[in-house]
Amino acid sequence: MSGFFGVASKEDCVLDVFFGVDYHSHLGTRRGGMAIHGDKGFGRAIHNIENSPFRTKFEKDIEEFSGNIGIGCISDNEAQPLLVKSHLGSFAITTIGRINNVQELQDLCFEKGVTHFLEMSTGEVNPTELVASLINHKDTIVEGLRYVQDVVKGSMSILLMSSEGIYAARDRVGRTPIVIGEKETGFCATFESSAFLNLGYHHYRDLGPGEIVFITPQRIEVKQKPLEKMKICSFLWVYYGYPTSTYEGVNVECMRNRCGELLANRDDVEVDSVAGVPDSGIAHAVGYANASGVPFARPFIKYTPTWPRSFMPTSQKQRSMIAKMKLIPVQEKIKDKRLLLIDDSIVRGTQLGETTEFLYESGAKEVHVRPACPPIIFGCKYLNFSRSKSEMDLITRRVIRKLEGDDVSDEVLAEYADPDSDRYKKMCSEICQRSNFTSLRYHRIDDMVKAIGLDKCQLCTYCFDGVEDDKGKDGEGKD
Repeated sequence: MSGFFGVASKEDCVLDVFFGVDYHSHLGTRRGGMAIHGDKGFGRAIHNIENSPFRTKFEKDIEEFSGNIGIGCISDNEAQPLLVKSHLGSFAITTIGRINNVQELQDLCFEKGVTHFLEMSTGEVNPTELVASLINHKDTIVEGLRYVQDVVKGSMSILLMSSEGIYAARDRVGRTPIVIGEKETGFCATFESSAFLNLGYHHYRDLGPGEIVFITPQRIEVKQKPLEKMKICSFLWVYYGYPTSTYEGVNVECMRNRCGELLANRDDVEVDSVAGVPDSGIAHAVGYANASGVPFARPFIKYTPTWPRSFMPTSQKQRSMIAKMKLIPVQEKIKDKRLLLIDDSIVRGTQLGETTEFLYESGAKEVHVRPACPPIIFGCKYLNFSRSKSEMDLITRRVIRKLEGDDVSDEVLAEYADPDSDRYKKMCSEICQRSNFTSLRYHRIDDMVKAIGLDKCQLCTYCFDGVEDDKGKDGEGKD
């Protein structure tokens, strides 16, 4: 994933941008960047943050920056923000999302007269550069932003900074949030609402799906009204959102507590304690413990001083090793105990299986697993929250292939997503056996939706049920 933060202020905004971006460090692991506009024009810095936190790389930069308008980002892939000089003037741009029709859009740009793009080290085009090029096809920035919303297949939220202010454009169906904060000196725009709380801002409002606004130190101008249809990512609350953040009026920590409560309401297992896999599983486990009366415990502790979230290599072998190194057992809480373990999800199944073995090796008598979301059966088409390159990386799809063969119809996959079907039960039984869990019970999709508290039609649940009912072209502006 990626996260961004922007400020338009009557005063110098450098520190606000610096700390606001730093509060998104859980969303990206590779690149961090800041761009500031002031009396000397645009200034920018981008650093590699794979092996050290964001703030340690920008301490010198913030001493040299000055200005009252700024944007910054943390990214899992491309270097951002980019500085662009075009017929629309000079601007800085940063994006969050995923473009599925990159080749189509590259060809479109070449047809419009673009001669080249700069390749990243992966050999691919920087998607933020591609978005900037598309914007420059039009006569105004607002027209360009609307154009991007129309032609990108996937998702795309944008912060674009000119010399006068910041354009904030939320993804057409609102798959990712943009939240506006306000204080006496100006406004900020952010992915994580919790990023501005300690900077003196208070919640002003969330942008609606497809909404475009122009933010100056004095005001916010609506350039495109919100569209009717919203499909915000449900996994935002389950996993990658920060606990102190609130999206669409729903706080992440509170939602996770409700998840655990609903898991407990459907469970009858007898255990000695309930634990959450740190960090995102803890709130789910607290909710389960409070609802069930089973004591909450921490049978292992994550060692954070030298293993922060920001260090997460691309190699599966290294990730598995680091996941093991992070968790240190409290054997007195494990030996001869029946444990119930809640993790946010099971994706590949590798790390949770190894965690279970680690608990058995430490003396656990039983390990019952309760993922806080339904089985992930479909690879996400809209966001980059997983490093999986193929749906066959998913443990569910490997099990389905074993049970059904290589050629599986959409109708059969729909049965595996139905918690009341026999195929679903067979899949869960196989995963339980493979991972050596004592028992396994996933969160139901209807309970997950209930825990979030929004209508299901407002949520994207594609990775759980394969329902893809938006085409990126629907919805009209609303008053």
